[in-house]
Amino acid sequence: MAIEPKKHEMPTQAPEVRAHNFKEVALGYTEEIAVDEAARCLNCKNQPCVTGCPVNIHIPDFIGKIKEKDYEGAYQIINETSSLPAVCGRVCPQETQCESKCTLGIKNEPVGIGRLERFVADWHNENAKTAPEAPKSNGHKVAVVGSGPSGLTCAGDLAKKGYKVSVFEALHTAGGVLVYGIPEFRLPKSIVAKEVDTLKALGVDVETNVVIGKTLTIDELFEQGFEAVFVGSGAGLPNFMGIPGESLKGVYSANEFLTRSNLMKAYNDDPVTPIMKGGKVAVVGGGNVAMDAARTALRLGAEHVYIVYRRSLDELPARKEEVEHAMEEGIDFKLLNNPVEILGFNNPDDPRDPKNGFVTGMKCIKMELGEPDEKGRRRPIPVEGSEFVIDVDTVVISIGTSPNPLIKDTTKGLEVNKRGGIIVNEDGLTSRDAVYAGGDAVTGAATVISAMGAGKLAAASIDEYLSNK
Repeated sequence: MAIEPKKHEMPTQAPEVRAHNFKEVALGYTEEIAVDEAARCLNCKNQPCVTGCPVNIHIPDFIGKIKEKDYEGAYQIINETSSLPAVCGRVCPQETQCESKCTLGIKNEPVGIGRLERFVADWHNENAKTAPEAPKSNGHKVAVVGSGPSGLTCAGDLAKKGYKVSVFEALHTAGGVLVYGIPEFRLPKSIVAKEVDTLKALGVDVETNVVIGKTLTIDELFEQGFEAVFVGSGAGLPNFMGIPGESLKGVYSANEFLTRSNLMKAYNDDPVTPIMKGGKVAVVGGGNVAMDAARTALRLGAEHVYIVYRRSLDELPARKEEVEHAMEEGIDFKLLNNPVEILGFNNPDDPRDPKNGFVTGMKCIKMELGEPDEKGRRRPIPVEGSEFVIDVDTVVISIGTSPNPLIKDTTKGLEVNKRGGIIVNEDGLTSRDAVYAGGDAVTGAATVISAMGAGKLAAASIDEYLSNK
C-alpha cells in the first residue's frame, strides 16, 4: 500500500471563531485519523526519530501500538520516559526535533509524531480508570524547586524509583510556565492539572506559595532532611529594551501580561487584575511567547494587534504553526521594524489628568538585513531616516527572559554565568554538593522538552549519587 506523502491535518477551530474565545485551537486527531497517520510510520530499525527527542521516547514502538489500536499500550510506552505526554503532544517543537529526523521526511512530510502523542495521552486521560500506584519507598528524600517542565520531570522520574519527592512552587498553582506562560487556547490548564495529579498519585508532594530563597532557603531544605535538591526555577525575570517610555502605564512584559490572563483571570468580564480592554496592542518580539501574547490580546478584545519584529518572516523564531495560526486570526505582522521609543500622554497644565502617563503610540525605525551574526541569522541594521509611529495604547515586550537571581543570592557557593544562569556540569550538578539544576534556570528561556530533558538527566544523576551514598 502506498504511503500518503503528507501528514494528516490537525482539525482546528475556524479562525474567525477561535479569535474570540480561549478554547483550545487544535481539536486533536480522531481515532480514525490517528490510525491512518500511524500507518505512515516506516518502523525504521535504527529509529532516528528517537535521537531527536530530548527525553528519548520510543517513538516507533508507541506508534506501532496505535496501528494495533492498543492505545493504552502506546501510552505506557511513552510514560516509560516522559512524565508529561499530554503537554509535549501540544507544545513541543516536534518539527525541529523528532520529526526532523523522520526517514519519511526525506522525500515526504514526516510522520505527525507530536499529534499522535497527544492523541494517545488524551485517550488515556479520558479512558484510564485507575491511578498509578506509588512505588515502595527507598527511604531517600529529594526536594525539587519549581513545578515547571524540568521540575515535574525530575520529580516524576525520581518518584518512580521510590524517592520521597517534595516540589516547592512559588505561585498558587502547580505547573510553572505551563500554567502561567502558555495560554489556555494552546495548553488547557486541566491538562496540566491532570499531569500533576498523576505525579501526586506516584507519591510526589506539591507545596505551592513557597518561594525558595524567601520562604525557605536551599540550606534550610537540607536541614529539613532532604538529601539532594534540584533547582528548576525557570527564567522568570523579563528583559526590556532600555528605550524611552518603557515605564509608561500600559507597557507590560510578556510574563506579566500572560500571567495576569492565565492565572489571575484578567479575561473575566469584571477582572480583579485587568490588563486591557479593546484598544490597539503592539507586541515586540518574534518568539512563541510573542505569538501567545498577541493572540491573547486579540481574545481579550483588542481592536488591532501588531507583532513588531526586527527581522523578516524567515528569521521568526516562533513555531511555524503558531505563526500561521496568528496570521489566520488577523494579527498584523510589522516585520523588519524595531521600536526606538514608546510615546505617552503628558499634560503639564493639569497633572491630575487621568490620561497622564499612559501609552499613546510607539515610534519605530525600519530595518534591513545585513551579514549573519554569531548565531547565523542576518543582522538587522536600522535604515536612517525611516522612523514612523504606530498608534497603540498597550505595548507588550517579549524579547526574552533571564533566571531570577533570588536563589543565587541566597545560596552560598552557587556559581552562575554572566547571564545569571546556574552553572552545571554534564550531570546537571552545580558548584554545590548535592544541588542539581536544569531547564531555563540554567540555559535561559528555551523549550519545554529541552527543560524536561534536563530534569530527566538530573534525576538519573541524583539517583546515582544517592545510591552510591
